[in-house]
Amino acid sequence: MILTTTNSVEGRRVTVYHGIVFGEIITGVNMIKDIGAGLRDIFGGRSQGYEDELIKARQEALEEMQRRAQALGADAVIGIDMDYEVLGQAGSMMMVTASGTAVGLD
Repeated sequence: MILTTTNSVEGRRVTVYHGIVFGEIITGVNMIKDIGAGLRDIFGGRSQGYEDELIKARQEALEEMQRRAQALGADAVIGIDMDYEVLGQAGSMMMVTASGTAVGLD
């Protein structure tokens, strides 16, 4: 399946619009990663634990969106947008949402 942020697929024509599809992931960041990120906040540098968690959540959101598009019989998802939010009372949860338009191609 083709996943793209563009509104078309070069060399292919959109023949069917199946509708908007979403993939949502909400993940918690564990205490060890929080401690490591806190130290990075004080001393500077990148937080590898948070970066790894973000990469994993983004990939899972895209995979979930793709599964939903396939269930509709789509060949591609176009116009993909990614959104990120921090949730929870202490901001310890992260939500990643992928959305796009499921389409059929010729």
